[in-house]
Amino acid sequence: MVILTALNLEYDAVRRKLTNPRVHLHKRGTRFEIGDLPGAAGRVALALTGKGNQAAGVLAERAVDEFSPAALLFVGVAGALWDTTQLGDVVMATHVYAYHGGTSEDDGLKARPRTWEADHGLLQLASYLGRSGWTGEISPGVTTPKVHFGPIAAGEIVQNSRISHEAVWIRNHYNDALAIEMEGAGVAQAGHLSGSPVAIVRGISDRADGTKNTDDDGSWQPRAAANAATFAIRLAEELLNQQGEISMDEDNPRANYVVNSSAGTTGIQAGGNVSGSNVWIGAQSHTPSTDLVAELSALRDQLTRERSAGTIDDETYEAAQTELDIARKALAEKTPEGNSKFVLALKRLRGLVADVASVMTQIATLITAVKGLS
Repeated sequence: MVILTALNLEYDAVRRKLTNPRVHLHKRGTRFEIGDLPGAAGRVALALTGKGNQAAGVLAERAVDEFSPAALLFVGVAGALWDTTQLGDVVMATHVYAYHGGTSEDDGLKARPRTWEADHGLLQLASYLGRSGWTGEISPGVTTPKVHFGPIAAGEIVQNSRISHEAVWIRNHYNDALAIEMEGAGVAQAGHLSGSPVAIVRGISDRADGTKNTDDDGSWQPRAAANAATFAIRLAEELLNQQGEISMDEDNPRANYVVNSSAGTTGIQAGGNVSGSNVWIGAQSHTPSTDLVAELSALRDQLTRERSAGTIDDETYEAAQTELDIARKALAEKTPEGNSKFVLALKRLRGLVADVASVMTQIATLITAVKGLS
């Protein structure tokens, strides 16, 4: 699991919730801290990106390449765009708008929005926690914080007006956005290109309406950051625990799976018969090859053929190539941790090409072979 923040106070709010943090230095100088989660059998890599979508996107891509995380979370503070969210509340993005996209013409500036939707599984889990399993920081005389789900607008400026040109632009084109910030679009783009699930979690520290000031920042920013960190850590714990349960199911030799191109994924009993479908059946149906490099190369060739045939679009193909590169590098480590990274990369690849039966067969074979080496 990777958590990124833009500000030091956001970083500190997350770090306080980790146990046994230790430094992990990237070869290009990025300093991560890796800590354990008290409520899950998993680790979190934490890093500071600095302000802005570009910096956040670059560091997000670097983190994904370094750790092959189960998910990528960006945690911090944001300004509220409407009065429906109170100071200290938490907003998790259902999708992120990059609101600065546009074209300037003689009759004005025309919006050219870019949008990234949140991962469905992460959003479902977060919604469940919002209903039943989350408690933010409560101070005397302050309303108990709530978690909201909705769009977040991400741009390149600090927004502190309801009447400026930018404020009118957002109101006219992105008026369903609940909050505004400066990093979510970069992280969402990095997650999209790498195939990593992304969650943007923000605590409301101001109203982006001209009332933002240093005194209020000193009071509300730490509180909002603490609430966002609390919710994000709960989300990370639940996600890691859930993935642990799924992994146990996948390792169960009694369960096999079939992918039917017209009917999705269906569980079957060992020894069952299936006809009239494109299928792959679990680990026991294939004899794992120990030449993993050759198998990985064959998988890359198959993806190229599927792209040429039009089965896979260019965007999916590029994201799939990224996962294969991560898998190849992980395999070269020749360590249990490298094997784990290899499997996670292939699982993300599996999510990208779930409707391509031939590729799914090769992925299943590779995952089984690596698990056999553990």
